[in-house]
Amino acid sequence: MPFDLFLEIADRIGVFVFALSGGIAAVRRDMDLFGVIVLSFLPAVGGGTLRDLILDVPVFWLEDNLSLLLAGLGGITAFFLHKSIEDFKPLRWADAVGLAVFAATGAAKAAELGHSFAIVIVMGVMTATVGGIVRDIVAGRENLLMKEDIYATAALLGSTVFAALYFTGFNDRICLIACIVSAFALRGCAIIFPLSLPKPRR
Repeated sequence: MPFDLFLEIADRIGVFVFALSGGIAAVRRDMDLFGVIVLSFLPAVGGGTLRDLILDVPVFWLEDNLSLLLAGLGGITAFFLHKSIEDFKPLRWADAVGLAVFAATGAAKAAELGHSFAIVIVMGVMTATVGGIVRDIVAGRENLLMKEDIYATAALLGSTVFAALYFTGFNDRICLIACIVSAFALRGCAIIFPLSLPKPRR
């Protein structure tokens, strides 16, 4: 499979799975169908939307309507099949794929526009996590940055790996692959093992 096709498919999976996460959060808050669909859009396209606004480029879903369709479909699926979805453990792994791919595409977009090392990292993390943070705030849940489970840290690792390789002179494909693999590996370890960052002693 050509890498570009793999990246596009993984990105679509990420949009749909992130939308499911928003939909499930809305169902748990006893929202109606409209609320479920609205909340499904936040993690699916929220990070990429904020990234594009900050980078002052056209928001990606204005031209990529399939992302909107998948986000809406994810919300509808969560509304009708939420009981089955909440028991479906492989979704955590699909979510990890989405996290890794979003970090890679966010970092790559900033790099292509000529931004600095730090901005590339920030945009990668933002693309992967901001939508989920907004979802949790709107749903009244503890947001993912406040949880002990490693999540945003995986996006940070992947984005940093991308930036380090990109500014060292490696080609885009290698940078993207390294970002996805490192972010997914760390998130996968956090799923399998009870990993968390150190906390201050009280």
